[in-house]
Amino acid sequence: MLFFVLKYLHVIGAAVLLGTGAGIAFFMLAAHLTGKPQQIAGVARIVVNADFVFTATAVIAQPVTGVALAWNAGYSLLDGWLVLSILLYLVTGVFWLPVVWIQIRLRDLATAASIAQTPLPPHYHRLFWTWFWFGFPAFAAVLSILWLMIVKPPIAY
Repeated sequence: MLFFVLKYLHVIGAAVLLGTGAGIAFFMLAAHLTGKPQQIAGVARIVVNADFVFTATAVIAQPVTGVALAWNAGYSLLDGWLVLSILLYLVTGVFWLPVVWIQIRLRDLATAASIAQTPLPPHYHRLFWTWFWFGFPAFAAVLSILWLMIVKPPIAY
């Protein structure tokens, strides 16, 4: 029974990471494309909150449930597919942590432009495109981890 509870929690965490990441990317891009500081500021506020409530919770839960699940199922954390999954998880974090900071800056810059009734500053646009491109390796890493969790391929190192 414990195995299935752990597996359920781990799958839910993976779904939250994938779904929240995709949703945040979609809504931030859609808001950005409007070019309207007030709309961008409002969406960015929601996105920052969602990242802290949902993504951060899943980021903490995933390694806890993953290690417990591997131990309960009898896998070694040194199995190749698990080692690669852990490395990809770290890669995801390397890209996600700056993205959170960037989202906060984007929110603040859009809010300031909205209050001042000015266009978005050039710094906003540079940060946005950094945020945009950082999403691709993070999202690819999460998709790769999901594939590894399902297939559990024999990987020698």
